[in-house]
Amino acid sequence: MNNMERRRFLLLFAAVPALVRAQQQRVLRGKLTKSPTGAPALQGSDGRLTLLDGDPDTIGVLKDARLAGIDFEVVGEAAAAEKFKIAPIHTRALFTYKNGQRRMVTYWCEVCAIRTYSPGICWCCRDETALDLLEPDKVEKT
Repeated sequence: MNNMERRRFLLLFAAVPALVRAQQQRVLRGKLTKSPTGAPALQGSDGRLTLLDGDPDTIGVLKDARLAGIDFEVVGEAAAAEKFKIAPIHTRALFTYKNGQRRMVTYWCEVCAIRTYSPGICWCCRDETALDLLEPDKVEKT
């Protein structure tokens, strides 16, 4: 096996875990709410609660009071019985539905024209960012 063949083999071998993770991704939809303990959860159409977990920015979105009770969709993987681990914030795994249309959860600063993917103050002007639900294909991939 020459060096070029080895490199191709190693690249293929390195890509396999990413492909497996992508295939395991699931979509969960329901009403964004809180569990009795106050943790973020989705309430399914059957009334069952699924506890949600994710990175700190994702948890920030789930705790945004402006999204409470809304029809919500998350992408990730089942972590355990009635628990769901949301994919990292940079993968754009948080959606809502507005007038029956799927929208990506984003936040926008009117003053600075800066878009973020978690709530909070603008890193530039320090004003609070506004919730801005966008069609997924309208958001630039960065």
